[in-house]
Parts: sequence; structure tokens; C-alpha cells
Amino acid sequence: MNAHAGSGGELQAVELAALRRCLAIGNAASGSTSPNPPVGAVVLDASGHPVGGGATQPPGGPHAEIVALNQAGAAALGGTLIASLEPCAHQGRTGPCTAAIRAAGITRVVFGSADPNPVAGGGSEVLRTEGIDVVGGQLLDEVHRSALGRWLTAIELGRPHVTWKYAATLDGRVAAADGTSRWITSEPARADVHRLRAELDAIVVGSGTVLADDPQLTVRDGAGELALRQPIRMVFDRRGRVPAGARVRDQSAPTVVWVDALPEALRGMYEAGVRTVLLEGGPTLAAAFLRAACVDRVVAYLAPALLGAGPTVVTDLGIPSIGQALRLDVEDVITIGPDVRITARLAASSGPTVTEE
Repeated sequence: MNAHAGSGGELQAVELAALRRCLAIGNAASGSTSPNPPVGAVVLDASGHPVGGGATQPPGGPHAEIVALNQAGAAALGGTLIASLEPCAHQGRTGPCTAAIRAAGITRVVFGSADPNPVAGGGSEVLRTEGIDVVGGQLLDEVHRSALGRWLTAIELGRPHVTWKYAATLDGRVAAADGTSRWITSEPARADVHRLRAELDAIVVGSGTVLADDPQLTVRDGAGELALRQPIRMVFDRRGRVPAGARVRDQSAPTVVWVDALPEALRGMYEAGVRTVLLEGGPTLAAAFLRAACVDRVVAYLAPALLGAGPTVVTDLGIPSIGQALRLDVEDVITIGPDVRITARLAASSGPTVTEE
């Protein structure tokens, strides 16, 4: 079957499957590409068979399209390139992907999302002027649920995409009345948190969490060893309360202490190349992010336990009635060991910024 049958927005099953493969490839690269997007690319030869694939490499390395084209070699001639993001047309630390696509003899390009970056965007028009058939804007719902979708949110908002992660009992308690919180969830759930940390650029907490729990905030593998790549540890500490001997100040991972207010700190993170963060702070910092409309996704680990007292997941949000509740769209619900993990997206909402802990 010819991979080029169908033009415009009509895609073959092999092209749709390849685009979904691109999203999976990009997901696997999440956390290692910032400030570049976690893109996946696949090359189909002239008969529609996959002959190359790859992900965007760490900054300074080749983009996904170049990795896929290099793997395909001469088999790319007359073929189709599939990518989760519109190929770039600019010269940065690496050359424009559009030039490599043209040089490889690719005759059709299919991609998911257009590139919203005004510097790198516009590759589709460049390719069309070269006589290449281009189809974009495909599987956008799936794109926005992927790791690439988090990068797109960051570019759109000019701040990192924020995932708020918490572990709680079924009655919404994050610790007992005496302050103890280890361990609310099971070992399998805690291992899943390490997977989640590894996918993002930074982990954010407040000084209250550091003082109460003295967390190390690192990524460890199944054997308990430190992973090779560690997210940046970000600590909000406007009052200078984090001691020099805190575990977040050790040499396991880089650490940045923020004394700026929340919006300024998030802008500073973005300008430093951070595109995704995992908010692991306590109820007060969570409320600050929520009231500032700076939470984009929630990942909640719920343990089948009841406490009846102790700190709740979040402090007062200033919501007076049920009609003004912040509503979430649930994307995924799974069991992990005895616990339940709920993943949901939160729509942006208005509200005053409150002082973080």
C-alpha cells in the first residue's frame, strides 16, 4: 500500500499509527530535552514501512526528525516523515529540520501540533514551497495529553507547566494529627512517583515541607540508586528558613532557592529553560498555586485509609459555594498496589495570588 495515498487531512492507518508512535517516543524522552520539546519522529519508506525513528536528544543534540532520517538513510527517499510537532525551519544550536527533510528526498510530512514558538515555527510553509505534501494538526487531543502537550502549555503561558502531585487518605488527609505522614501510600505508589519525577524538569516544594519532612527530592531506580538524570530541586523560601544542612542542599541534584513571589519565580524558571515542574509542596503552597491559576494537571495517589484528623490536601482557596468549585477533567484512574492514582487536568481559573509558605 502506497504511503502517499490520500492527501490533505486524510491519513492512512499506517500514518496514524506512526503518529501515535511518535507521541510515545516523545513521552519516553520527557524530562531530558528542555528547553526543547519532547518530540518523536518516524520515517516511512515509499511503501509505507517504518525505516527510522527517534526522539529529540538533550539540548545541543539532534532533533527527532534528524535522528529518524539518519536511521532511515537512503530508504527515506520518496518516503513520509511523521512527527509529533511541526518540523522547525530555523538555525539554532542545530540546523533547520526542514533542510534535512528536503535533502533526504522526503515527499510527504505529517505532524501533530503546529509549533507555537515564533522563532522555530513556520516549517510547514517552508516545506510546502519546496513541493512537499504537508498535513498538520492531527490527533491534537492526544498531543495535548502527551508530554509534548505539557511543553506546548509552557510555551503558550510563558511559565512552566505545573503538575501538582499529592498522596492522601480517602478522607483527604496528607498527614495524621501528630504530623506523621510516612508512609500514607504503598511502595508501588511511591515507585510510581519516582517515575513521575523523572519525566519533569524540576520538583517544587516550600520551606514548610523541607522543615517538616527534610525530603531529598531525588529520582531513584528500583534498586534505590540515584538515577543518572535528576530534576532541579526548587524551594520557595522567602523567609530564609531552609537550613544549610537540609537534604535538598546536598550534592545529589542541583537546587535553587526562590525568594521571589510565585509569579516572578515561575517566570524565572521558564527563562532558565524549565518547561515542566512537579509541585510536591504542602497544603499552603498548593493553595497558592491553585489560587494563582498555576496548576495545569493533578496526579493524586489515594490510599485506602481514613484518619479523620490532620492536615488536608489544600488549605482555604477562598471558594464560598459549590458552584464556584474548581472542576477537573479526569484523564486516567488506575490502581497501583492497594492505592488509586487519579490523573486530571485543571482548567485555568481566576483568583488572587496568596503568599507561599
